[in-house]
Amino acid sequence: MKHIKKSTLLLILCLITGLSFGQSNPKHLRLFIIGNSFSQNASAYLPNFTNEKGTELTVGRAELGGHSLEQHWGYVEAAEANPEDPKGKPYKGKSLRMLLSAGTWDVVTLQQASYFSADQQSYNPYAQKLYDFIKKIQPNARIIIHQTWAYRSDALKFGRVAPEQLAKDQTEMWKKSRAAYHALAKQLNAKIMPVGDAFYEVASDKVFGFKKDTAFDYANPVYPNLPNQVNSLNMGYYWKDNKMVFDPNHANEAGRYLGSLIWYATLFNESPLKIEYVPNKVPADFAAYLKTVAEKVIKNLKTNK
Repeated sequence: MKHIKKSTLLLILCLITGLSFGQSNPKHLRLFIIGNSFSQNASAYLPNFTNEKGTELTVGRAELGGHSLEQHWGYVEAAEANPEDPKGKPYKGKSLRMLLSAGTWDVVTLQQASYFSADQQSYNPYAQKLYDFIKKIQPNARIIIHQTWAYRSDALKFGRVAPEQLAKDQTEMWKKSRAAYHALAKQLNAKIMPVGDAFYEVASDKVFGFKKDTAFDYANPVYPNLPNQVNSLNMGYYWKDNKMVFDPNHANEAGRYLGSLIWYATLFNESPLKIEYVPNKVPADFAAYLKTVAEKVIKNLKTNK
Protein backbone atom coordinates (compact mmCIF):
# COMPACT_ATOMS: atom_id res chain seq x y z
CA MET A 1 0.00 0.00 0.00
CA LYS A 2 2.83 2.36 0.87
CA HIS A 3 4.44 1.68 -2.51
CA ILE A 4 1.18 2.46 -4.29
CA LYS A 5 0.86 5.74 -2.44
CA LYS A 6 4.45 6.71 -3.22
CA SER A 7 4.02 5.85 -6.89
CA THR A 8 0.78 7.80 -7.08
CA LEU A 9 2.38 10.78 -5.37
CA LEU A 10 5.35 10.68 -7.75
CA LEU A 11 3.01 10.58 -10.75
CA ILE A 12 1.05 13.55 -9.42
CA LEU A 13 4.27 15.52 -8.83
CA CYS A 14 5.46 14.75 -12.35
CA LEU A 15 2.12 15.89 -13.77
CA ILE A 16 2.23 19.09 -11.73
CA THR A 17 5.79 19.78 -12.91
CA GLY A 18 4.73 19.15 -16.49
CA LEU A 19 1.81 21.53 -16.14
CA SER A 20 3.71 24.30 -14.40
CA PHE A 21 6.36 24.17 -17.09
CA GLY A 22 3.88 22.83 -19.61
CA GLN A 23 5.53 24.40 -22.58
CA SER A 24 8.58 22.41 -21.96
CA ASN A 25 10.06 23.86 -25.11
CA PRO A 26 7.92 26.88 -26.07
CA LYS A 27 8.42 28.55 -29.42
CA HIS A 28 8.81 31.92 -27.74
CA LEU A 29 9.60 32.72 -24.12
CA ARG A 30 9.29 36.26 -22.75
CA LEU A 31 11.59 36.55 -19.73
CA PHE A 32 11.87 39.56 -17.44
CA ILE A 33 14.80 39.78 -15.02
CA ILE A 34 14.89 41.89 -11.86
CA GLY A 35 18.40 41.75 -10.46
CA ASN A 36 21.94 43.02 -10.88
CA SER A 37 25.28 41.94 -12.32
CA PHE A 38 24.81 38.43 -10.89
CA SER A 39 21.65 37.90 -12.94
CA GLN A 40 23.51 39.26 -15.98
CA ASN A 41 26.31 36.75 -15.31
CA ALA A 42 24.02 33.77 -14.77
CA SER A 43 21.86 34.37 -17.87
CA ALA A 44 24.74 35.32 -20.18
CA TYR A 45 24.61 32.25 -22.44
CA LEU A 46 20.86 31.70 -22.36
CA PRO A 47 20.45 33.28 -25.84
CA ASN A 48 23.11 30.91 -27.22
CA PHE A 49 21.19 27.92 -25.88
CA THR A 50 17.80 29.05 -27.18
CA ASN A 51 19.32 29.83 -30.57
CA GLU A 52 20.71 26.31 -30.65
CA LYS A 53 17.26 24.90 -29.89
CA GLY A 54 15.42 27.18 -32.29
CA THR A 55 13.49 28.95 -29.55
CA GLU A 56 12.77 32.67 -29.65
CA LEU A 57 13.75 34.47 -26.46
CA THR A 58 12.75 37.99 -25.49
CA VAL A 59 14.49 39.35 -22.39
CA GLY A 60 13.44 42.41 -20.42
CA ARG A 61 15.79 43.70 -17.77
CA ALA A 62 15.60 45.76 -14.59
CA GLU A 63 19.18 45.17 -13.51
CA LEU A 64 21.40 47.58 -11.61
CA GLY A 65 24.86 46.73 -10.29
CA GLY A 66 24.92 45.60 -6.66
CA HIS A 67 21.24 46.29 -6.14
CA SER A 68 19.19 44.57 -3.45
CA LEU A 69 15.50 43.76 -3.18
CA GLU A 70 15.13 46.75 -0.87
CA GLN A 71 16.64 49.11 -3.43
CA HIS A 72 14.48 47.82 -6.29
CA TRP A 73 11.37 48.23 -4.13
CA GLY A 74 12.46 51.72 -3.13
CA TYR A 75 12.35 52.76 -6.79
CA VAL A 76 8.86 51.31 -7.12
CA GLU A 77 7.67 53.34 -4.12
CA ALA A 78 9.15 56.52 -5.57
CA ALA A 79 7.53 55.96 -8.98
CA GLU A 80 4.16 55.01 -7.53
CA ALA A 81 4.14 58.12 -5.35
CA ASN A 82 5.11 60.34 -8.29
CA PRO A 83 5.42 58.83 -11.80
CA GLU A 84 7.48 61.84 -12.87
CA ASP A 85 10.05 61.46 -10.08
CA PRO A 86 13.38 60.54 -11.74
CA LYS A 87 14.29 58.54 -8.60
CA GLY A 88 11.61 56.05 -9.58
CA LYS A 89 12.96 55.61 -13.11
CA PRO A 90 16.53 54.27 -12.72
CA TYR A 91 16.25 51.68 -15.49
CA LYS A 92 17.46 53.82 -18.39
CA GLY A 93 14.83 56.41 -17.63
CA LYS A 94 11.99 53.96 -17.02
CA SER A 95 10.21 52.69 -13.93
CA LEU A 96 9.63 49.03 -13.10
CA ARG A 97 5.92 49.49 -13.82
CA MET A 98 6.72 50.84 -17.29
CA LEU A 99 9.00 47.90 -18.07
CA LEU A 100 6.66 45.24 -16.69
CA SER A 101 3.74 46.74 -18.61
CA ALA A 102 5.52 46.35 -21.95
CA GLY A 103 3.52 43.40 -23.28
CA THR A 104 3.06 40.05 -21.59
CA TRP A 105 5.88 38.37 -19.65
CA ASP A 106 5.86 34.58 -19.19
CA VAL A 107 8.48 34.52 -16.43
CA VAL A 108 9.78 37.15 -14.03
CA THR A 109 12.86 36.42 -11.92
CA LEU A 110 13.82 37.85 -8.55
CA GLN A 111 17.02 37.64 -6.51
CA GLN A 112 18.72 39.22 -3.54
CA ALA A 113 22.00 41.12 -3.84
CA SER A 114 24.82 38.67 -3.14
CA TYR A 115 26.18 40.63 -0.17
CA PHE A 116 22.81 40.32 1.63
CA SER A 117 21.90 36.87 0.31
CA ALA A 118 22.89 35.01 3.48
CA ASP A 119 20.93 37.38 5.72
CA GLN A 120 17.36 36.09 5.69
CA GLN A 121 16.05 39.19 7.45
CA SER A 122 17.12 41.36 4.50
CA TYR A 123 14.62 39.78 2.09
CA ASN A 124 11.40 41.06 3.57
CA PRO A 125 9.11 42.90 3.31
CA TYR A 126 10.68 43.89 -0.01
CA ALA A 127 10.47 40.53 -1.79
CA GLN A 128 6.80 40.12 -0.91
CA LYS A 129 6.02 43.67 -1.99
CA LEU A 130 7.81 43.15 -5.31
CA TYR A 131 6.01 39.83 -5.82
CA ASP A 132 2.60 41.43 -5.21
CA PHE A 133 3.49 44.36 -7.47
CA ILE A 134 4.55 42.04 -10.30
CA LYS A 135 1.40 39.95 -9.96
CA LYS A 136 -0.85 43.01 -10.21
CA ILE A 137 0.73 43.92 -13.54
CA GLN A 138 1.45 40.42 -14.85
CA PRO A 139 -1.01 38.08 -13.04
CA ASN A 140 -0.18 35.07 -15.23
CA ALA A 141 3.61 35.36 -15.06
CA ARG A 142 5.56 32.63 -13.29
CA ILE A 143 7.87 34.15 -10.73
CA ILE A 144 11.13 32.27 -10.30
CA ILE A 145 13.80 32.88 -7.67
CA HIS A 146 17.41 33.09 -8.83
CA GLN A 147 19.56 31.59 -6.07
CA THR A 148 22.88 33.44 -6.28
CA TRP A 149 26.24 31.95 -5.33
CA ALA A 150 28.74 32.31 -2.50
CA TYR A 151 32.02 34.12 -3.14
CA ARG A 152 35.18 32.20 -4.07
CA SER A 153 36.92 30.42 -1.21
CA ASP A 154 39.87 32.84 -1.18
CA ALA A 155 37.71 36.00 -0.96
CA LEU A 156 38.93 38.51 1.60
CA LYS A 157 35.41 38.78 3.03
CA PHE A 158 32.05 37.12 2.50
CA GLY A 159 28.40 38.17 2.50
CA ARG A 160 26.41 39.33 5.48
CA VAL A 161 24.59 36.73 7.58
CA ALA A 162 23.16 39.28 10.03
CA PRO A 163 23.56 43.03 10.63
CA GLU A 164 27.24 43.70 11.38
CA GLN A 165 28.10 40.00 10.97
CA LEU A 166 29.71 38.44 7.88
CA ALA A 167 29.92 34.78 6.90
CA LYS A 168 33.23 33.31 7.99
CA ASP A 169 33.81 31.40 4.75
CA GLN A 170 32.37 30.26 1.45
CA THR A 171 30.56 27.29 3.01
CA GLU A 172 28.71 29.37 5.58
CA MET A 173 27.74 31.94 2.97
CA TRP A 174 26.38 29.20 0.70
CA LYS A 175 24.48 27.37 3.46
CA LYS A 176 22.83 30.48 4.86
CA SER A 177 22.05 32.03 1.50
CA ARG A 178 20.57 28.71 0.37
CA ALA A 179 18.36 28.57 3.46
CA ALA A 180 17.24 32.16 2.88
CA TYR A 181 16.40 31.57 -0.76
CA HIS A 182 14.47 28.41 0.02
CA ALA A 183 12.53 30.19 2.75
CA LEU A 184 11.66 32.90 0.21
CA ALA A 185 10.62 30.34 -2.40
CA LYS A 186 8.34 28.67 0.14
CA GLN A 187 6.88 32.02 1.19
CA LEU A 188 6.10 33.01 -2.41
CA ASN A 189 5.33 29.47 -3.59
CA ALA A 190 7.90 30.02 -6.32
CA LYS A 191 10.40 27.79 -8.09
CA ILE A 192 14.16 28.18 -7.55
CA MET A 193 16.96 28.32 -10.08
CA PRO A 194 19.70 26.68 -7.94
CA VAL A 195 22.74 28.43 -9.40
CA GLY A 196 24.27 28.82 -5.94
CA ASP A 197 24.03 25.08 -5.33
CA ALA A 198 25.71 24.35 -8.66
CA PHE A 199 28.59 26.73 -7.88
CA TYR A 200 29.14 25.12 -4.49
CA GLU A 201 28.94 21.62 -5.96
CA VAL A 202 31.91 22.51 -8.15
CA ALA A 203 33.77 24.45 -5.45
CA SER A 204 33.57 21.56 -2.99
CA ASP A 205 34.52 18.86 -5.49
CA LYS A 206 37.82 17.18 -4.54
CA VAL A 207 38.96 16.95 -8.16
CA PHE A 208 37.39 19.95 -9.91
CA GLY A 209 37.14 22.38 -7.01
CA PHE A 210 39.20 25.57 -7.16
CA LYS A 211 42.28 25.62 -4.91
CA LYS A 212 44.28 28.75 -4.15
CA ASP A 213 47.77 28.88 -5.65
CA THR A 214 49.93 29.07 -2.53
CA ALA A 215 53.16 29.36 -4.54
CA PHE A 216 52.25 32.71 -6.11
CA ASP A 217 53.67 35.95 -4.68
CA TYR A 218 50.47 37.98 -4.31
CA ALA A 219 52.26 40.86 -2.57
CA ASN A 220 54.68 41.42 -5.45
CA PRO A 221 53.00 40.36 -8.71
CA VAL A 222 54.90 40.84 -11.97
CA TYR A 223 52.95 41.60 -15.14
CA PRO A 224 51.57 39.57 -16.89
CA ASN A 225 51.92 36.69 -14.43
CA LEU A 226 48.85 35.43 -12.61
CA PRO A 227 48.29 32.70 -10.03
CA ASN A 228 47.00 29.33 -11.16
CA GLN A 229 43.20 29.65 -11.12
CA VAL A 230 42.23 26.44 -12.90
CA ASN A 231 38.58 25.44 -12.47
CA SER A 232 37.63 28.79 -10.96
CA LEU A 233 34.05 29.87 -11.60
CA ASN A 234 34.81 33.43 -10.51
CA MET A 235 36.77 36.23 -12.13
CA GLY A 236 39.52 36.05 -9.52
CA TYR A 237 42.82 37.78 -10.32
CA TYR A 238 43.41 39.64 -13.58
CA TRP A 239 45.43 42.60 -14.85
CA LYS A 240 43.83 45.98 -15.51
CA ASP A 241 45.66 49.25 -16.18
CA ASN A 242 48.98 47.68 -15.16
CA LYS A 243 47.55 46.56 -11.81
CA MET A 244 46.56 43.09 -10.69
CA VAL A 245 42.98 43.29 -9.41
CA PHE A 246 40.90 40.71 -7.58
CA ASP A 247 37.22 39.90 -8.04
CA PRO A 248 36.26 36.71 -6.16
CA ASN A 249 32.54 37.46 -6.53
CA HIS A 250 31.45 37.77 -10.15
CA ALA A 251 31.33 34.80 -12.49
CA ASN A 252 33.94 34.22 -15.20
CA GLU A 253 33.08 32.49 -18.48
CA ALA A 254 32.87 29.03 -16.85
CA GLY A 255 30.65 30.38 -14.08
CA ARG A 256 28.42 32.14 -16.57
CA TYR A 257 28.15 28.94 -18.55
CA LEU A 258 27.17 26.93 -15.48
CA GLY A 259 24.67 29.57 -14.39
CA SER A 260 23.13 29.67 -17.85
CA LEU A 261 22.80 25.88 -17.90
CA ILE A 262 20.78 26.07 -14.68
CA TRP A 263 18.62 28.89 -16.03
CA TYR A 264 17.94 27.01 -19.26
CA ALA A 265 17.11 23.73 -17.52
CA THR A 266 14.76 25.50 -15.12
CA LEU A 267 13.00 27.69 -17.67
CA PHE A 268 12.54 25.02 -20.31
CA ASN A 269 12.40 21.87 -18.18
CA GLU A 270 15.09 20.28 -20.35
CA SER A 271 18.26 18.44 -19.45
CA PRO A 272 21.39 20.62 -19.62
CA LEU A 273 23.17 17.56 -21.01
CA LYS A 274 21.39 18.22 -24.29
CA ILE A 275 23.13 21.56 -24.76
CA GLU A 276 25.93 21.41 -27.33
CA TYR A 277 27.14 25.00 -27.24
CA VAL A 278 30.37 25.63 -25.32
CA PRO A 279 32.02 29.09 -25.02
CA ASN A 280 35.52 29.35 -26.52
CA LYS A 281 37.08 30.24 -23.16
CA VAL A 282 35.70 27.18 -21.34
CA PRO A 283 37.77 23.98 -21.83
CA ALA A 284 35.69 21.19 -23.37
CA ASP A 285 36.34 18.71 -20.55
CA PHE A 286 35.43 21.26 -17.88
CA ALA A 287 32.30 22.24 -19.82
CA ALA A 288 31.25 18.58 -19.98
CA TYR A 289 31.73 18.31 -16.21
CA LEU A 290 29.71 21.50 -15.62
CA LYS A 291 26.82 20.04 -17.61
CA THR A 292 26.80 16.97 -15.36
CA VAL A 293 26.82 19.24 -12.31
CA ALA A 294 23.87 21.24 -13.62
CA GLU A 295 21.97 18.00 -14.33
CA LYS A 296 22.70 16.66 -10.84
CA VAL A 297 21.73 19.86 -9.04
CA ILE A 298 18.45 20.21 -10.95
CA LYS A 299 17.56 16.57 -10.21
CA ASN A 300 18.46 16.94 -6.53
CA LEU A 301 16.24 20.00 -6.26
CA LYS A 302 13.28 18.13 -7.75
CA THR A 303 13.91 15.06 -5.57
CA ASN A 304 14.23 17.00 -2.32
CA LYS A 305 11.40 19.42 -3.00
